[in-house]
Amino acid sequence: MKGHSLRLRLWSAAIVSIVLAIIVSGIGLGVLFEHHLERRADTDLSFELTRLIAATHFGPDGALTVAPLSDPRFDMPASGNYWQVEDMASGRVVRSRSLWDSTLSLPPSPAGQLSFREIEGDGGHLLLSGARTIIDPGGRSFRAIVAEDHGTIEESLRSYLRELAPALAVLGGLLIVANFLQITIGLSPLGRIKGAVRDVVSRKTSRLAGLAPNEVQPLADEINHLLENQEKALSRARLRATDLAHGLKTPLQVLSADVRLLRARGETDLAEGIERSVEAIRRHIERELARARLAPQMGGQHRSRLAEIAASVVSVVRRTPRGEGLSFVIDAEPDLRVPIDESDLAELLGNLVENAAHFAKSTVRIAGSATGGETTIVVADDGSGIAEKDRHAVLLRGVRLAGSGGHGLGLAIVSDIVEAYDGELVLGDCAPGLKVTIILPAVG
Repeated sequence: MKGHSLRLRLWSAAIVSIVLAIIVSGIGLGVLFEHHLERRADTDLSFELTRLIAATHFGPDGALTVAPLSDPRFDMPASGNYWQVEDMASGRVVRSRSLWDSTLSLPPSPAGQLSFREIEGDGGHLLLSGARTIIDPGGRSFRAIVAEDHGTIEESLRSYLRELAPALAVLGGLLIVANFLQITIGLSPLGRIKGAVRDVVSRKTSRLAGLAPNEVQPLADEINHLLENQEKALSRARLRATDLAHGLKTPLQVLSADVRLLRARGETDLAEGIERSVEAIRRHIERELARARLAPQMGGQHRSRLAEIAASVVSVVRRTPRGEGLSFVIDAEPDLRVPIDESDLAELLGNLVENAAHFAKSTVRIAGSATGGETTIVVADDGSGIAEKDRHAVLLRGVRLAGSGGHGLGLAIVSDIVEAYDGELVLGDCAPGLKVTIILPAVG
């Protein structure tokens, strides 16, 4: 599985998130349990302190005495449970046998107030203590202290965590498995789309079939839209190949026959020159046919200078018999760019300028402008024009007007190019003559 796999990313994120959540949960539960143990210890200390105070009294001679407590832990040395009573007047201390010779030291606190503190016991052990100062009706006072080793709480906490860890590990494993299943089920529609695309590539089907979840259906719709555009592009490519083959096959055959005649007459140099030209034309045809077989890349990435391409086209048309006596006017800013590939723009202008030169009486005008949201190209002549009733027909393949000559492909090819670039082709009057207007999306 590759590192950029969406499935791997989701699984990795799920594992990391679950592990972190389990760790944080374990720490949080440990802290909460420790606080619970401490509160429970405070409750026990408060209970034992009440019993200790009840067992403490002053004798007739004023001596402080404490009756034995029933909890045997107070009689076991270093058991972790201790009590101590101090006569506030004489300083005499009575303590449990568990303290042995040690003394619990606490800062003074107001009489009658119950206070809980953490203190340091014998040997540096941390103790939890509860203390209270009592004043009897005779005005005598004593302070009672009960303490418990904090290590008891720590040992209980460690025992709890040892039992909690396996449970959290099992929970984490179950969550990871559940996330794997969730991710697998959630990504299954993408797998179905992958299979559907594979079927399209292998030409088993022409579209992505079947309903997808709402989150994935837009992707399937866009892919189907892309397939439709691809089909249109391939259709245009086939038509373009047909145009090239039909328009250039016969002239090349004639030139090849002329080359043979020239060789027969002994004009070898001229024959070789023409033959090189014919070969160059054939290579150009092959290149154009190869381009036509590919799906054209339409869109805003094409930026061609209209004035520059128009000047190149005009320079060729001027050398034709019809173009020698005409005036060509290019009315476009030098930096005006149109959203068409340079080769396609040259072919488009070549067909339009050649047609205009064929019918023009004196002038052919090429203009370009960009305003608002569109770019406009206009090619106009001062010839006889085309009647309105015939304008639709001349855009169809192979249709030509009586006496016009040619193969009837020029305007049809132009129409195909304009349509491929989401543009609009309009034929209109130029009073006199024909005006061909092409409207394209503006360059962004």
